[in-house]
Amino acid sequence: MQLGKGTNSRVALASSLALVAILVGAFGFVADQVIEGETTRFDTAVTLLFRLNGDVRQIAGPIWLQDAVRDFTSLGSFAVLGFIVIASAGYLLFSRRLHEAVFLVTSVVLGTMLSNVLKMVFNRHRPDVEASTHVFTASFPSGHATMSAVVYLTLGVLLAKSIPSRGLRSYFIGLAILLAFLVGVSRIYLGMHYPTDVIAGWCLGISWATLCWAAVELIEHYENAARNGQTGVRAVGRRKGTEGL
Repeated sequence: MQLGKGTNSRVALASSLALVAILVGAFGFVADQVIEGETTRFDTAVTLLFRLNGDVRQIAGPIWLQDAVRDFTSLGSFAVLGFIVIASAGYLLFSRRLHEAVFLVTSVVLGTMLSNVLKMVFNRHRPDVEASTHVFTASFPSGHATMSAVVYLTLGVLLAKSIPSRGLRSYFIGLAILLAFLVGVSRIYLGMHYPTDVIAGWCLGISWATLCWAAVELIEHYENAARNGQTGVRAVGRRKGTEGL
């Protein structure tokens, strides 16, 4: 999303803020249901879709599928996302796109802090399966779902911004959404998270990425308006000076 002028700018900003409000509301609703214990039936039903004969400890599907899902879940890990962010920020710096590099790193770092704080606040236990016994952070919201949405959507928008083709822009945004979706589903499949953990993580990550991007675009919009205003003032001054000669 890139702000244009006049009405288009206001519509784009209003749409972004509306999306953020909807997603934050959805997160709040899911969180409230989790606290009240109203999500147990839903979490159990969805989790059992990926289990054999109703046994939560036996993952459904062939070994190759399980290995593939583990590969997908690693795309949302701290190490992989951290490497992607550092590599991307380095590229932006070498390309003299300092503002975009700062935006990427800042949004990811603050998003990570927000995710970790919420984990400590809700302090939800992980699902009672073997895979989750090797993880020591709380379950709600899913950090993998949250940060994969933040990182991949932010990178997708940065790529889309530099491409004139509408089709390619849609492709990059769609690819970012698909990656975040696959990471989230992989967490449920492997038993690392409850489905509501992942849904909340998606809501949080998408809303945070959208809010950060809208803030940056708004700042750039007013900076451009200020520069254009100063240019106009100088042009008027030169014209008056010429008329006075």
